[in-house]
Amino acid sequence: MTSRERWLAVLRREALDHPLTDYWATSEATAQLMNYLGVTGWSDLHARLHTDPLVPVGPRYVGPSVPAGVDVFGCRYQQVDYGSGIYQECVEPALARYDSVAKVEAEYTWPSPDWWDYSDLPDQLKGKEQLPIAAGHAEPFARYKALRGQARAYEDLIERPELVHYCLEKLFILDYEDALRIFETIPGEVVISYVNEDLGGQDGLLMSPAHIHEFLFPHMRRLIDLIHEAGAFVFHHNDGAVRSVLPDLMALGIDILNPVQWRCRGMEREALKRDFGASVIFHGAMDNQRTLARGTLEDVRQEVVDNLRILGSGGGYILAPCHNIQTITSPESIVAMYDTAYEHGKVQLTPSA
Repeated sequence: MTSRERWLAVLRREALDHPLTDYWATSEATAQLMNYLGVTGWSDLHARLHTDPLVPVGPRYVGPSVPAGVDVFGCRYQQVDYGSGIYQECVEPALARYDSVAKVEAEYTWPSPDWWDYSDLPDQLKGKEQLPIAAGHAEPFARYKALRGQARAYEDLIERPELVHYCLEKLFILDYEDALRIFETIPGEVVISYVNEDLGGQDGLLMSPAHIHEFLFPHMRRLIDLIHEAGAFVFHHNDGAVRSVLPDLMALGIDILNPVQWRCRGMEREALKRDFGASVIFHGAMDNQRTLARGTLEDVRQEVVDNLRILGSGGGYILAPCHNIQTITSPESIVAMYDTAYEHGKVQLTPSA
């Protein structure tokens, strides 16, 4: 099977030649792994690990020039080294000084969909006919937090709800128009489109269910409907303990749930598979807070076996780390994870005599 065929088979709950696995890691961890394996290119790495990563395509930015370190929304970023990975973090939120819709309307310029050129998307697909294509990405409240600052964004839900509604509407329109133009330019080519939001912490939600329903779900539904109308599938990333809103997310129509942080409260794998396994494909579930980062090789292998047994029973599972693998995870553990998935999964998929 090709990578594209394997992704579509999982999404349609059809037979596979071997389990589908995905690869997420920081650039530092990937460099460390490549050095360990003696490979130099992405294709060699994925061939060695038997992974089938999604292949992103997207429009080309042609809008007004922006200063170095600043994004198109006017937020300034800098690289922050956490010791096991370097991430771009927003240090100057573009809308931090505003306290009303009127001030934003008077002084701030929102990016226009016309700032991106979609005409070269067909060229980006050349040579990728056998690969699973991913395009379109929405995570508006995460963007709102960058625009306003983390603490202020959550305060706004209670103190300035009209500002939240106004800004999220602008952000959703931009995401919706992006997805629409992608689907119109390369019809039938996109397998996965992202509709993400980080709503959970280790023990519960980061905002109330009422706020989630008020501010996020109506917009998410419209975008999810568009993705399905285009024949693509919805990949939904939502960290942490989000069990209480999973029925609502299923009702919205998400197709894949990532990252399945099963050590978080209420996210036990058996219960998730029992209650939602018929409605959604699980993606992730390899714990990189404890197992991958601090566990033994046997711990890693056992978690792979457990995930394939629990979440992969009857299909509907893509094995991957719960988030980007960090450099504190040894290359030996990474290789053990993917080798175990490939070999043990092939045995599982072999019909019994």
